[in-house]
Amino acid sequence: MTSILTNSAAMAALQTLRSIDTGLETTQARVSSGLRVETAADNAAYWSIATTMRSDNRALSTVADALGLGAAKVDTAYASLESSIDVLSEIKAKLVAAREPGVDKTKINDEILELKNQLVSAAQSASFSGENWLYNTGDDILGVKSVVASFVRTAGGNVKVTTLDFDTKNSVLIDIEQPEEGYLTKDIDIDDIMDDPPIGIGPYKLIDMDLIENPDPDAVGVVQINNDTTYEELDAMISVTDYILKNLTNAASTLGAITKRIGMQESFVATLTDVIDKGIGRLVDADMNEESTRLKALQTQQQLGIQSLSIANSSAENILQLFRQ
Repeated sequence: MTSILTNSAAMAALQTLRSIDTGLETTQARVSSGLRVETAADNAAYWSIATTMRSDNRALSTVADALGLGAAKVDTAYASLESSIDVLSEIKAKLVAAREPGVDKTKINDEILELKNQLVSAAQSASFSGENWLYNTGDDILGVKSVVASFVRTAGGNVKVTTLDFDTKNSVLIDIEQPEEGYLTKDIDIDDIMDDPPIGIGPYKLIDMDLIENPDPDAVGVVQINNDTTYEELDAMISVTDYILKNLTNAASTLGAITKRIGMQESFVATLTDVIDKGIGRLVDADMNEESTRLKALQTQQQLGIQSLSIANSSAENILQLFRQ
């Protein structure tokens, strides 16, 4: 039946054209954005996962920056410790040289004083981003220092930040307010470090900060010598210097291990960030080859749909021919 009120063919063609236009709009959006899932309406589950993982990746990016800052702090402390170890080795050598008969011990002491000044300078210079793990001027001990290591999301969805910790008790060389907390400024009892300690000698400290600024050759309890210094006293001072040297070597070894761990963690975080990016891409990225092919097909279908609608609409005009004379 032919009707001028209801054009079924045109309605069907219009419905098809609307469907094609909807598909074309979706495909064009995917091509322009590069995303198959751009909003929650596209796929709520995938969108939610991708949004969460993008947030975690931003956190990991911050972790990478924090690792770089932590590495710089550790490297600074390590460099100063390494320099201090060399200076301490030189001080020990000077003390050994002072045991030789006939040497001028006061001249050697002048050299030792300059080496002590170098130790103070190295400790004071070990500062990065306002932190110094070797030199403390505050009333409180430096305590444990932490370097951000990773951002972790558990299977239950909870998050936490993990850290690499270093106890500065193992690295402080000089403590102004609490000298007993610094390797170079604390008193060391020779009874604890010598197998057969001489009686009535010691304890000794390597550096007395008051004597650095105002040297006093007659001060006792400090590693310094003069021509009256006995062999027993020299042996005790050598043992004290060697004891400090061992402790600094251990501290440097610990810092070296932390540096290695930070480097490994930096590599891991970079790899993990890339893997997460790939995972997000698999969930939400559009296949551009597929979308471009679909876009071309839909454009062709749209043209055919328009042509079909035009043909369907023109069928009603043919009825006019029946009423013409």
